Amino acid sequence: MQQEKALALLKSGKNVFLTGSAGTGKTYVLNQYISYLKARKVPVAVTASTGIAATHMNGMTIHSWAGIGVKEHLTPSNLVTMKTKKYLKKHLEKAKILIIDEISMLHKNQLNLVNTVLQYFKNNQEPFGGIQIVLSGDFFQLPPIGKPGEKSRDKFSFMSEAWVHANLKICYLTEQYRQSDSSLNDILNEIRTGKTSQKSWELLKNATENKLKNKEEPTKLFTHNYDVDTINAQHLSTLEGRTKTFKASTKGNIKLIETLKNSVLAGENLELKIGAKVMFVKNNVEKGYVNGTLGKVVEFNSEGFPRVRIANRRTITVEQENWTIQDDHSRVLASFNQFPLRLAWAITIHKCQGMTLDEAEIDLSKTFERGQGYVALSRLKKLESLQLKGINEMALLVDGLAHKADLRFQELSNEIDESFDLEELEAVAPLFIKKCGGTVNTREIKKTQNKIKEKKLGKKSTYEITLSYLKQKKSIEQIAEERGVTVGTISSHLIKICKDHPKEDFSFYQPKKAILQKVKEIYNLQTKGKPISLKAIYDGLNGKVSYDDIKLSIAFL
Repeated sequence: MQQEKALALLKSGKNVFLTGSAGTGKTYVLNQYISYLKARKVPVAVTASTGIAATHMNGMTIHSWAGIGVKEHLTPSNLVTMKTKKYLKKHLEKAKILIIDEISMLHKNQLNLVNTVLQYFKNNQEPFGGIQIVLSGDFFQLPPIGKPGEKSRDKFSFMSEAWVHANLKICYLTEQYRQSDSSLNDILNEIRTGKTSQKSWELLKNATENKLKNKEEPTKLFTHNYDVDTINAQHLSTLEGRTKTFKASTKGNIKLIETLKNSVLAGENLELKIGAKVMFVKNNVEKGYVNGTLGKVVEFNSEGFPRVRIANRRTITVEQENWTIQDDHSRVLASFNQFPLRLAWAITIHKCQGMTLDEAEIDLSKTFERGQGYVALSRLKKLESLQLKGINEMALLVDGLAHKADLRFQELSNEIDESFDLEELEAVAPLFIKKCGGTVNTREIKKTQNKIKEKKLGKKSTYEITLSYLKQKKSIEQIAEERGVTVGTISSHLIKICKDHPKEDFSFYQPKKAILQKVKEIYNLQTKGKPISLKAIYDGLNGKVSYDDIKLSIAFL
């Protein structure tokens, strides 16, 4: 199924299981849907089965959101007690849409508990209390943690009663956006079928001889924490110079802060030296990095911030990032502020889930769980970017039940794809928004989108926000509309911005030469020791040049 059809099914209000192999864009589709809902003022609960996955989605764990914690059962008295907790009552009763990412790692009992909680709080015996439920994940990745002796059918969430009753529409994404190398893609697909050919084994064994192209030492992936911690500590100790320690700052609910500390890949205490190999652990495309971008600390600036040189030789001054747990109205319940870096000579396979790596040295000789090998190998784009240090038979194994389920998911997805017409789905999307209490007014949607954008930009001045739009070469009219201000305001901003950023190329906004020349003649007369008067320039030009064009001209004089 294409991403467009999957997104349309989500917008139509259907309960959905979004799946597909690693690199097919599951998280991208979810983020598109979340942005769509927020712009229309529809509260959406964004959760994941693990803390690490939750921070990738700017959400919280499903265990915290549903109030189930580590419970295996809920008694009627447990539910009554839960309803007395204001923070739970508030968001559970108001919930309209629930997203659970990395569903492969959620035990079936826990999904049943989430269903029970929502039915109780909503006083509605429909699946999940009648709200839209969106599950996302790939059951070939890391499985749920179960009790000793538990079989796959006792653990996987697709075996739960809640899953069956939810009547989920399966959206199996098929287009590959990560692997650019067909041989690596073939190996990953073979692992998914449970039958790895001799040719694939040979290709992987040959990868032990690969000479990686980057001059920088590649990130090493291990199955065990001990190996990772040992290697990172050893490498840091060999570097000369003083160690700089950056302590994270936190704010909000104490329990939720602990959840963040255990989930965020940036440590509470980050130790760095010049020369340290680091990995960015957050997405910030505007600043030039994503989760998994590698680099080296080359210096600390006058404020003490680390400056990191990445693979394309660009040097980024790293500033603190903010990880938060929010309620479904985007109110921050807990926050964790830290530089988005971790030492990256080595990292565990468990913590690399969701990353894309340019190169890696991977040791699968101690693989102890099905799916670990698949997760590790699928972080890469091509086979030549892999240096394999070891492999055991467990590394390429996948769960038999997951394989059978995956085949069925593909069949069901094809049926769904053929059953639903894209135009019909798009036609019912506004009805679902109205049902959820959201807005379909285009002006209101645009205004909300603008507020969300500006919130992401943080404490920047109004001029800095305008500058970010100017760099995108959006028209003055577009910027004014998106910012919710007048064209004149943006034109005025440009005067100051051109003065403060003389090296930036803003010629895209320069008026025609004839207008510029006319304004220049009157402007030069007006500025001989006197303040600039826009009205005098306007009058001097007999009202033939608009105030906005006058402002734009002044910006370039």
